[in-house]
Amino acid sequence: MNLPVVQARLAEADVARIERAAAYVETHDTDQVLAELLPALTSAERADVSRHLVFDHTAVLVFPDSLDGLREELGRLGLEPGPVTPSVVVRDRLTRRYGPALAGIPVGIVHVAVGGRSVEIFALPVSPDSALEAVAADEREAEHESHHAFAVTAPGPVVPAGLRLLLQERGGAVPDGGGYNGHENVTVLYHRTTTHRRFELRLPGRHDPLPDPTTALLTVMTGAWATQAVATMAELNIADHLADHPGMSAERLAALTSTHPDALRRLLRYLTSLGLLTSADGTYHLTATGQPLRTGTEFSLHPLAQLYGGPFYDSFAGLTHSVRTGQEAFAHRHGQHHFPYFAQHPELGSLFHRAMAASAEMFTPVPTLIDFSAVREVVDVGGGNGALLGHVLRAHPHLDGVLFDRPDALEAARTQLTERCAFVAGDFTRSVPEGGDVYLLSRVLHDWDDERCLTILGRCAEAMRPGAQLLVVERLLPTPTAVAWDVHMLCNVGGRERDEAHYTRMLAEAGFEVRGCHDLPLGASLIDAVRATPS
Repeated sequence: MNLPVVQARLAEADVARIERAAAYVETHDTDQVLAELLPALTSAERADVSRHLVFDHTAVLVFPDSLDGLREELGRLGLEPGPVTPSVVVRDRLTRRYGPALAGIPVGIVHVAVGGRSVEIFALPVSPDSALEAVAADEREAEHESHHAFAVTAPGPVVPAGLRLLLQERGGAVPDGGGYNGHENVTVLYHRTTTHRRFELRLPGRHDPLPDPTTALLTVMTGAWATQAVATMAELNIADHLADHPGMSAERLAALTSTHPDALRRLLRYLTSLGLLTSADGTYHLTATGQPLRTGTEFSLHPLAQLYGGPFYDSFAGLTHSVRTGQEAFAHRHGQHHFPYFAQHPELGSLFHRAMAASAEMFTPVPTLIDFSAVREVVDVGGGNGALLGHVLRAHPHLDGVLFDRPDALEAARTQLTERCAFVAGDFTRSVPEGGDVYLLSRVLHDWDDERCLTILGRCAEAMRPGAQLLVVERLLPTPTAVAWDVHMLCNVGGRERDEAHYTRMLAEAGFEVRGCHDLPLGASLIDAVRATPS
């Protein structure tokens, strides 16, 4: 007995979509597709990217009444289809979108060769009058699964990782799921562009997918938890204990820190996920990321972790107030600006000055970036604990220094600067010591609005002879570090970070000429200016 041949049928709308995809594949190359999907990439970047990936196919999702006979139906349309294989990734995406009713329904993949590339056809069988007709109608309208695909030609993990980073940071592509298809031994990584178009990277072998947008957002939202976990690690001196006794168990560490063993173990597990620790066989070790939380080491970030997890953490609860009013949340929550507040609370003032010293690593190149050979006196305006001035004086024994700041700040500096340095108390909005050859303004201007900055720069200009040098250390927008600190300054100080052009304009208005700008560690920059001859 001969069984009837099953002939799958495609709706006219699906046939038209397949034909449009085939025409696109036949008329577009890799550079054209990249330019269309990611217009932010320059032509040079597209050319470089094209060395490592190639436009492979365009995909559409169609809805035959059956997978049986699908190849024959495509052949009837004049196409040359390959075999039909299962699609794990697309079936899982559809199940997440429409619910578990689709989990047991097979989704097929068939490739149709077109001019050296292909159209990838996903097929979800939908019988007439089925409840899935609504799914088919929605998918045809929204085109959720339609995309263009690029095959990554470079083997190994390094080039694919670089491509993924470039396409996100420069191209604006957002990860949109994906996974490993064992039938093809390929990892499919979906991305969505700023114009809501989709593309995929096809990587040979198994690769870890990037976080989907929801997971990525949850990671960002839990950043406050990480801040407090790091602050607790600092408060308990966990880094010091693990540095002294590598491979310590949670029980032993709990005894040393007077903490609850199970609760500490849970914290250690979280710190491990953050990359500050590693664990093996029930013991814990510091990573390179966790090392800066040790106390008593040069550039220790221990006090900075406590500051970020303490008063500055509290003020960020008022960020909405800052965004609505333009006023710092710290004053809103504590009744006054953080400088006088810390002055009235010596324990916080001490913590603040120690925290500022923690980022003094940014100053290390300054003594060699600038020629101090003809200089005799350096004046550090608002220099706080004198970290920058100390670096310069130690590197150049022929120099004398003047540290100019509030009286409480000078007290913190006297133990750090003991030779060749005069301590002068005052207010840099009123006057600045005269007679210096080089003046330093390190992380001062970002504390204030433009009007106050121009006042400070004007006082410096009044004290400086023509040709005297002004060195400004700040973080410059639009670096990621400066972008984050800009919000910090809004919330905690009422100041702001600025780009190089902004500082150049303010310096020119105050009577200075910018001669250059140098990169410093920790995302900082050194702006080199001179006092211009007054006109």
